[in-house]
Amino acid sequence: MSKMLRLQSLKSNAIVFVVVAALLFMFSKLAFAADQNVEQAWQKIDAGALVVDVRTAEEFEQGHLPNAINIPFEQITTVFADRKIAKDKSVVVYCRSGRRSGIANEALISAGYTNTYNGGGYQALNQQQK
Repeated sequence: MSKMLRLQSLKSNAIVFVVVAALLFMFSKLAFAADQNVEQAWQKIDAGALVVDVRTAEEFEQGHLPNAINIPFEQITTVFADRKIAKDKSVVVYCRSGRRSGIANEALISAGYTNTYNGGGYQALNQQQK
């Protein structure tokens, strides 16, 4: 009888693990997928948003969007504060895939910036450039 209870307990634990893992995966994807609409990013850029490439300096040197400035994602809140960038300034951040720009976007929001947008990946933005 105790063998059967252990088997049921293992099955229950396995189901809970799979559900929790699936939820974590889904939420992590949603967090980095937030924003990333190329057309909307370009609308904001065309309207005068500050364009920030959050990739490394080496990646930036290999190509970047016109008028973009380079601030590596790990430094974004510090550099914004140092440059006294207004908390309501329209900002579009991008990187290679949208992951680092998602992190940068969340960091800016956490620091009180209210008008930021994760533009996603450089290649997609560059291909849709107007």
